[in-house]
Amino acid sequence: MSVVLGYDESPGAERALQVALEVATAFGEPLVLVYGAAAPGPTGEEYRAHREAVRQAGRSALAHAVEEADAAGVPTAVEVADAKPAQALLDAAERHRARVIIVGSWGDSPMRGALLGSTPHKLLHLSPIPVLCVPTGPEGA
Repeated sequence: MSVVLGYDESPGAERALQVALEVATAFGEPLVLVYGAAAPGPTGEEYRAHREAVRQAGRSALAHAVEEADAAGVPTAVEVADAKPAQALLDAAERHRARVIIVGSWGDSPMRGALLGSTPHKLLHLSPIPVLCVPTGPEGA
């Protein structure tokens, strides 16, 4: 089993990383760090260039999370997936037999999440396993 974390270096993701490290440590589970890197647009050279830029941003963001996990003594696996974030997390959770999916929130209202399709909102409705949505603390703490 594992703990899956959606991570993108946002303030919500930073706080979620700390919670995910605590959960992974408590259960003695590895932490699977996931970045959904679906690039907009279906084809062409611009798509390929944008896709690679998004994937590189994901690798860079996840490197920070790996350093934090290493310092906490939590083993990690890293996935930069060519999928939208919610689907990337659901797929990783299934592959890694996740105990829980953890994501940070941006503090969006439930209505905004429903209208715009936030990743936490989608996961709460689609995930067959528990989802822990970590709110961004005061002043991004």
